[in-house]
Amino acid sequence: MKLEAHSRTEYFAAAGERGTGLRRLDKIIRQSAPGLKPYLLETESMAGLGYGKYRYKYASGREVDWCVIGLAAQKHHFSLYICIAPNGKYLAELYRDRLGKVSCGKSCIRFKKIEDLNLEVVRDICEEAAALAESKENFQM
Repeated sequence: MKLEAHSRTEYFAAAGERGTGLRRLDKIIRQSAPGLKPYLLETESMAGLGYGKYRYKYASGREVDWCVIGLAAQKHHFSLYICIAPNGKYLAELYRDRLGKVSCGKSCIRFKKIEDLNLEVVRDICEEAAALAESKENFQM
């Protein structure tokens, strides 16, 4: 679901009742990863919030700017992206069993409501992601 917004504030408002959950997670991410600059993330297929940027290179050689941490309201769920992988294993995968009632991909954590997510574990993941991004050592993004 692509929400029309030109600022983070507009993004929260466009999310309707889920804006409250987005604001809560945004606050946790900004507190846990203060070195990752927040911005409005827009691609052809989605809009969301990004925290920290890096240059991602596809196998084809194409390069794009992407976020270290991302947050989005999808049609039926929230998505929290943790796009950093120490020793080749994404943090979302490493913390999967402690996150609560969620579905995880390699870097994406999906959940229906904020209460389903263990917010203390989210704090830990965001802190670790920020530290890894700052160090730029022994990880892939």
